[in-house]
Amino acid sequence: MKKIEAVIRHYKLEDVKNALTAAGVEGMTVTEVRGFGRQRGHKEMYRGAEYTVDFLPKVKLEVVVTESMVREIVDTIIRVARTGQIGDGKIFVTDLAEVIRIRTGETSEEAL
Repeated sequence: MKKIEAVIRHYKLEDVKNALTAAGVEGMTVTEVRGFGRQRGHKEMYRGAEYTVDFLPKVKLEVVVTESMVREIVDTIIRVARTGQIGDGKIFVTDLAEVIRIRTGETSEEAL
């Protein structure tokens, strides 16, 4: 099993969620996050004073899928979340050693 974490733009969340649901993802976790990458934030003006916005608001989406679904899910996120502009986000794929459903005690793929 793999855990896919995608940091994307806020306004792309609903489109990505709908596309992942259509692709067979049954559950996901969404967290509002702030951070920066190569762009290092940006400068804004407020009442004549310039200030730097270091941490930009993003959304982190987490899904756990079987290994056979990884490529399809990653490709779906890329296709739907891409704008072609700096700040589109990142996708991280990691191995999961174990998954346990607390309510039933089921493990591995049965816990998904």
